[in-house]
Amino acid sequence: MASGPADHVLPPDAEPFASGRDADVYSVDDDWVLRRYRNGYPVRDEADFMRWVAKYDYPVPAVRDVNGPDMVIQRLTGPTLADAALAGDIGPVALGRMHADLHRRLHAIPAPSGTPGKVVVHGDLHPENVILTPDGPMVIDWRNAEEGTPEFDVAMTAIIFAQVALDPVWAELSPLLREALSSYLAHSIDPTSGLEAALTARGANITLTPEELALLPAQAALIRTHLPT
Repeated sequence: MASGPADHVLPPDAEPFASGRDADVYSVDDDWVLRRYRNGYPVRDEADFMRWVAKYDYPVPAVRDVNGPDMVIQRLTGPTLADAALAGDIGPVALGRMHADLHRRLHAIPAPSGTPGKVVVHGDLHPENVILTPDGPMVIDWRNAEEGTPEFDVAMTAIIFAQVALDPVWAELSPLLREALSSYLAHSIDPTSGLEAALTARGANITLTPEELALLPAQAALIRTHLPT
């Protein structure tokens, strides 16, 4: 699905305007940005999933070019859901419901392979991967997208919510995150059957620090205490 050498779009001295754990984002023009993995990770599968869910009108940036670790995608304007929550522009209950709704819409999309019981899962849906654009929330960072079960995907998001809620660095935000987690789980399917697999996958994430990995058992316990009865 490559449509040109995306890595030639940028001048050699280009500087990113945004960076994540493993990727940098560069400006191309007013309509497009280039997202590049620093370790050379290929983006073809990620782009294929983005294009697939876009066919079902899921809110995802348009993909223009793909080449190796580079993907030119639609430029989005607006704060992340995390920034909006920190600014007090959206409350924890609404934040949790928004995530549940985004997952519900995503899990209604069949797996590209057509495998019964499988759907498209994002695998990393959290407030920093949702952009609040003038046209509504848009979901970014599809590196972990795959075919799987809704329970696994819901469990993975719950794990990420619980991680931040338990991280001492974010202690002041813990009550907000716990309330958002409770809201998210209350409006989602029961993730219990996917929780162990999600914990295993999270534990294999090489971008997590030893301190973050050490929180996994406590995250699982917190999730279980917030499951609807």
